Amino acid sequence: MRITRVYTKTGDKGKTRLAGGQQVWKDSVRVDAYGTVDELNAALGIVRAWWLKEARGTARASVAQEIRRMQNKLFDLGGLLATLPDQSFPNMPTIQSADVTRLEDLMDDWQKDLRSLREFVLPGGGMTSSMLHLARTICRRAERRCVTLMQKEPVDPAIITYLNRLSDALFVLARWVSHRLGEEEVLWERTNPN
Repeated sequence: MRITRVYTKTGDKGKTRLAGGQQVWKDSVRVDAYGTVDELNAALGIVRAWWLKEARGTARASVAQEIRRMQNKLFDLGGLLATLPDQSFPNMPTIQSADVTRLEDLMDDWQKDLRSLREFVLPGGGMTSSMLHLARTICRRAERRCVTLMQKEPVDPAIITYLNRLSDALFVLARWVSHRLGEEEVLWERTNPN
C-alpha cells in the first residue's frame, strides 16, 4: 500500500469510509470501536518508546518486541473492525486462538517473578508501568466498544477475546515492569469508614 497524500477532504462533512468504501458517520459504533483500538495502539507506542529509554538488560529487547507484536495485532484487529461483516478481501488478517494463547503464555512467564496480589494495584510507581495501566484501561474501553458493536452487527468473537486477554496481559506486564525496574508497587489502601 502506498499513501501519497494524507488529506483527502472527504471527511470534512463528518463522514468517513470503511475498508470496503462504504460511507459512514465518524461517530458510528464501528468507527468508535476501531478508533479506540487505534488509540490503544498509540498508547502502546508510547509505552514501548519509554520502555526502551528506561530498561536495561536482556528483557529490554524482548519486551519491546512483544509490545510491537501487540501493536501489529491491534492494527490487524482495527482493519477487521473497519470492514463490514459480509465483506472480505485478499490477505485479510485474522485473530486466532494462537494469538490469545501467546498472551496467556506471556502472562504465565511474567507471573513467575511476581508476588501474589494482596490488594488492588493503583497506577503509579514508575512511568512505564503507569503508562501500561493507562493502555490497559484504553484496552478495556476498546473491548466495551466492540461489545456494543457486537450487539448491533456480527463481530468475530475472537476480537473480544483478544482484547479481554490483552488487557489482562497489560496489567501483568505493568506489575512485572515495576518489579523488573525495582519500583515499589502502589497498592490501594482501604479508607477507614470511621
